[in-house]
Amino acid sequence: MLAMTELFGVVDAFVITSATNSRHVRTLVEEIERGVKETHGVAPTRVEGSADATWVLMDYGDFIAHVFLQETRDYYDLEHLWSGAPRVSWRAEVENTG
Repeated sequence: MLAMTELFGVVDAFVITSATNSRHVRTLVEEIERGVKETHGVAPTRVEGSADATWVLMDYGDFIAHVFLQETRDYYDLEHLWSGAPRVSWRAEVENTG
């Protein structure tokens, strides 16, 4: 997870994950939607890229989830593009909220 507040100002965080095939991308997107809805009661305000499932962007307002096909993630390399953004341990965030 990248903390984006200081660099981007529009969202607090980018959550970035990837999958090995388009079916797996779609499954991850469905699970993110289900999990966030169950845990926080919200749905994404916008989902883009579901049709080809190589890069699905899920906008939750405070954070954006990027679900990539692995080769697409390698190509766009958001972690390098936003290399100035602090990395946040996902495990630490999950444990702190539980």
